[in-house]
Amino acid sequence: MAGTSGSVAGSAHPDAEYEVLCDDNGSFLRRYTTEDGAPVLVDTTLDGTTAYVPTGTVRRCDVTAANPVIDGTLQRQTGAGTVTIPAGARSVTLVVYSGSPTVAIGGGAAVTVAAGTSLTWGVDRGGKAGESLQDAYAFTGLAGSDFLVSTTREI
Repeated sequence: MAGTSGSVAGSAHPDAEYEVLCDDNGSFLRRYTTEDGAPVLVDTTLDGTTAYVPTGTVRRCDVTAANPVIDGTLQRQTGAGTVTIPAGARSVTLVVYSGSPTVAIGGGAAVTVAAGTSLTWGVDRGGKAGESLQDAYAFTGLAGSDFLVSTTREI
């Protein structure tokens, strides 16, 4: 049909967008709308009705520290002695060159590790609310032992 034209009526209801955000106290809901061409933000608890006032820095909940600072250690033990790694490390690695040192995790029973063995414990996500190893590690060598322990930790 040549010459056909029409019109579309705009909605009388404003468009609203929602996003779950986080602050120092946890997650909350932010609603974005537009009134008279200006953006309007309304923050509520996750129920969508109770007013909420953010505390501290507002951020996307899935975002952890953008550039966490990682501290690394490298300790070599030759002969008798113990290397202790406190709980909270992000990774722990043991490489045994000679002898048969023992490893005790979280105060548990010590286990003998043979020469030529390499073991690693680690987590893949750190940041403010991220993961860390919950146990302490104790690596104990006897005469003739030679091993290396490396760690990383968020600081």
